[in-house]
Amino acid sequence: MNKTRMSRVGEEIKKELSIVLQRGLKDPRIGFVTVTDVEVTSDLQLAKVYVSIFGSEEQRRDSLAGLQKAKGYLRTEIGRRGKLRHIPDFVFKLDESIDYGSKIETILREISTDGEKGDKQDE
Repeated sequence: MNKTRMSRVGEEIKKELSIVLQRGLKDPRIGFVTVTDVEVTSDLQLAKVYVSIFGSEEQRRDSLAGLQKAKGYLRTEIGRRGKLRHIPDFVFKLDESIDYGSKIETILREISTDGEKGDKQDE
């Protein structure tokens, strides 16, 4: 399948899923969820949906479980809203890149402040 079509389908699913997750889902387990990326297979049968979930580890687990439970509803809503004939099956994966970036930023900030303290002591 054409890479351009795969990326367009992925972006369309990402956009519509974001809207549905913000407005249409009433499951109390699902907290603050952001769709960060969608990768669609070449045959358009499967879509890996990467989500970033704000909260504790337990809240993340609960939100992922809620998303798995709501998979059928989400596919139906995307089918109604989107312009696709076939909606791929969703596999939700936790995107930890934001947490990783935050951790790296904290480490760099600590190194920076330690370096400034060392410079002041040298004077």
